[in-house]
Amino acid sequence: MKKTIVKISEGLGNQLFMYAHAYAFSKKMDYDLYVDASTAYKKLKIRTFLLDNMNINLKYADPEDLQDNIIKYLSFKINKNFDLFRSKKRFLIEKKYKNKKKNFNDYTKKDYSDKVYIEGYFESEKYFQDYKNDITQQFQIKDIKKNSLFKDPNIFKNNNSVSIVIRQHRFSEKIKNQENISKSNIFLKNTFDYVFKAVEIIKTKVDNPKFFIFSNDTSNLENFFDKHSFDIIHHDNYKAINDFYLSTLCKHFIVGPSTFHWWSAYLSKNLNKICIRPTDNISFSSNSDIYPDNWLKIE
Repeated sequence: MKKTIVKISEGLGNQLFMYAHAYAFSKKMDYDLYVDASTAYKKLKIRTFLLDNMNINLKYADPEDLQDNIIKYLSFKINKNFDLFRSKKRFLIEKKYKNKKKNFNDYTKKDYSDKVYIEGYFESEKYFQDYKNDITQQFQIKDIKKNSLFKDPNIFKNNNSVSIVIRQHRFSEKIKNQENISKSNIFLKNTFDYVFKAVEIIKTKVDNPKFFIFSNDTSNLENFFDKHSFDIIHHDNYKAINDFYLSTLCKHFIVGPSTFHWWSAYLSKNLNKICIRPTDNISFSSNSDIYPDNWLKIE
């Protein structure tokens, strides 16, 4: 049996990109797909594995295929280095392209062994566009508890709803020091500038738009957004999966600088949706492949 093992890490948006790429790769190459849902989260305490909330028939990797102790981690690292000399690759590791605008790479053109380990972000629709219907079906949230939501879903469905995501503490979430706090504040200011420009564009294209703001921290947003014009989704206990569900119900999107919001816009079922993509100074990725061609860019 040929199988792929994909290492899942980071927050929900990144998890979806990782799984979508691995799913498409496995389908094209005729492999069975398994997920490593534990290795990364032993260190990354501020994130949790969330794909089990989706309509995915998950198969989990065997313990022998995990990098869950120092000995196995070192063994993996050594094996990765030797992969350069193998005719049939055991690892599919996405390289980091710091100075390139495009990072799509058709990895299916290489030869692989019967067991392949996949690791990377793979932030482009091009990796999985041949399986878009499968992906969108699998990425529907299952068993959402309506009484756990902070807004009636019909409010989003029955209005010309526009989803806005404000990502706070962008650089200080993991390591909180003065430098990272300062970078986060600059990033937040640039985000506000982008959002207000995008709002004006939406007003010219959508009749009676109703703007909804989602954020990982809503405590100070009323200082910047008029409550009569913007509906800030407050909650006592932030749950990413609830915000994600409500955001996907929106009709249009001022896409925030996050993979989380990229996916909620992508999965929206509105065939006539307008998606405005982030400006370069707040984009979460330097590659231009990440945004679909029909998403509008503000200069």
